[in-house]
Amino acid sequence: MIDSPQVRRYLTYMKTIVSSKGQIVLPAEIRQQDNIQAGQHFEIERVDRGEYRLTRKQAAPNEGVLEWLLACPEKSYFVPIESESTDTI
Repeated sequence: MIDSPQVRRYLTYMKTIVSSKGQIVLPAEIRQQDNIQAGQHFEIERVDRGEYRLTRKQAAPNEGVLEWLLACPEKSYFVPIESESTDTI
């Protein structure tokens, strides 16, 4: 019988190195499997000496929408407006 934690480790275990700039490269196979794109944010947690947890930070539901609208090809179609208080309603 095959021990499932060992199988999981075999299927996900890969090596990488830290660059001279302190950067760690995620292997292409992992980036493809998890659809990791350039510019995505991650959190790193030091679990213990020599043990770390890397977690992809989930974007807020509307993150980037304003920039997307302002990049509309129809210039000046979408413009930012000043926020109004609802206290006076």
